[in-house]
Amino acid sequence: MSLQFGFSMNAFREYSTVEAIDAVADAGYDGIELLFDQPFLYPPAATDEEYDEVRAALERTGLDISNCNAFMLTAIEDFHHPSFIEVDENYRRRRVEYTLDSLDAAAELGCDHISIEPGGPLPDGKSREWAMETFVGGLEELAVKAENVGVDVLVEPEPDLLIETSMQFLDVIERVDSDRIACNFDAGHLYCVGEDPAELVETLSPYTKHYHLEDIPEVREHDHTQLGDGAMNIDAFLEAVEDSGYDGYITVELYPYQETAAETARGAMDYLRDHGWA
Repeated sequence: MSLQFGFSMNAFREYSTVEAIDAVADAGYDGIELLFDQPFLYPPAATDEEYDEVRAALERTGLDISNCNAFMLTAIEDFHHPSFIEVDENYRRRRVEYTLDSLDAAAELGCDHISIEPGGPLPDGKSREWAMETFVGGLEELAVKAENVGVDVLVEPEPDLLIETSMQFLDVIERVDSDRIACNFDAGHLYCVGEDPAELVETLSPYTKHYHLEDIPEVREHDHTQLGDGAMNIDAFLEAVEDSGYDGYITVELYPYQETAAETARGAMDYLRDHGWA
């Protein structure tokens, strides 16, 4: 099989940066998704020593960076706030500035892309069109920096946020005139909103620069579940990705398993190996 797999650092918040990188390498992955949030390297405040620490650990373990996750922002508030569509312009600006810093951080570490939240939760009293215009305005500013540093900005559709579905993503991408704005295709998120990830691979492949993978329960609740413990047809999805000719990383994202992060990473790799994908 030709697919490459990483595991997301966001399950390892109880670990140090080096411990997380070591655990992912020990679990048998070829890549790791760096989390640009506390307690790890946080771009607005990162030091040269922190960059050196990440580079040294990656070189020692032989891991690639599969993606840089600039979605979660608990250093300021939580996963979704501040968002790109906050009513308070100053608060919204903090998300944009953080993302600009994240583009610089990814470039510093030699990663080709960052993933970001798809706008954010729609604020009370604001129309969807206002939110779309506000989000697109933010993306247009990010696109300028992205083009300057050579790093793509990957919008990640997610349930209950501004961009949930493949069609909503395509609507956004048509509004931004930059090849640097692309898609972080999260298979579980699209499954949650009633779509078939396997069928969408071909539709979104012109824009997809990275994939997230997790399983999802049969009721399609947004609950990242260990591979094989949910209802998704993971084999069909991975077959579609392989058939598309994609040559980047698929990152397993199981952040709810923080109490058993290393064991969970190993279990997901066992599933991929048992099914012939790794």
